[in-house]
Amino acid sequence: MNGPLLRVENLVTAFEVRGRSLFAKPLELRAVNDVSFTLAAGETLGVVGESGCGKSTLGRSILRLIEPTAGRIVWQGRVLTGLTDEEMRRARRDMQIIFQDPVASLDPRMTVSDIIAEPLTVFEPQLRRKEREARVQEMMEAVGLAPEMVNRYPHEFSGGQAQRIGIARAIVTRPKLIVCDEPVSALDVSIQAQIINLLRRLRDEFDLTLIFISHDLSVVRLISDRILVLYLGRIVEIGDSRAVFDRPAHPYTRALLSAAPIPDPKIARNRPRVQLTGDPPSPISPPPGCVFSSRCPFVIDACRTAQPPLIQTAGGQQAACIRLDNAFQSQAPSV
Repeated sequence: MNGPLLRVENLVTAFEVRGRSLFAKPLELRAVNDVSFTLAAGETLGVVGESGCGKSTLGRSILRLIEPTAGRIVWQGRVLTGLTDEEMRRARRDMQIIFQDPVASLDPRMTVSDIIAEPLTVFEPQLRRKEREARVQEMMEAVGLAPEMVNRYPHEFSGGQAQRIGIARAIVTRPKLIVCDEPVSALDVSIQAQIINLLRRLRDEFDLTLIFISHDLSVVRLISDRILVLYLGRIVEIGDSRAVFDRPAHPYTRALLSAAPIPDPKIARNRPRVQLTGDPPSPISPPPGCVFSSRCPFVIDACRTAQPPLIQTAGGQQAACIRLDNAFQSQAPSV
């Protein structure tokens, strides 16, 4: 196939919110606001940002688990946003998701075997029972689960083991794309590393393409080829992982990096910090102009008049900031 595996064009996902009074008009909350990017086969795109920035909504909108309001999603040259429910259900064979809470995402009434086999009963109903069982055993081995666990129930597993079950369920149909929606945030740090290494191995073994959603930049750095930084539903920076981490262009990206923990206390004490004031504004009433203007330490009057487009930087990434060529560039934190 020529061209990208996935193309997202001007995607908007909005929700109707009740007004402050009984007779007030409903308000619009744009959780995802004019987002565009492409994803190549075999690539891992890390999506980062604070809680509430629209990361999970973006991932679920791409799979149409949440219906987008506007824009286009083009998957292997086919426009998904115009498909019927049945056509979209068939398309999801190649597009799966790993959820944030590994235990809550598993049906407590089903055994491990039934959970992992469930996508096969939906997408490959022609398989015989022995063939399904063989596929389940293959996936359990691939994710590091012992074969004798096959008849156990979710409550008998730790969080890390439960997430391995969720990963096995996601890859059992051999999909091309997996949306990883904060797959390690509910796990202990030591288990997080194991799951990240597992996902990296499975990506190479099964030729997977990943959208990896996380608020933890140190986790995203371990697995991502490119980074997409979201703020208030908009892309503020996107580019090669090394470029974004070594020389972040947008003030918000710098603030996220400067807040990320560093194991060496001496380096942590001496590195420059980008201080943000206040909380993110409400997506119901975003600030005029640049969405980051109300918290940006480098804001000028021009920032409050129009939302800047994504501009190519000297480092190769794109950033939505009108001050890319100004003096504040030299104040990037060392990471």
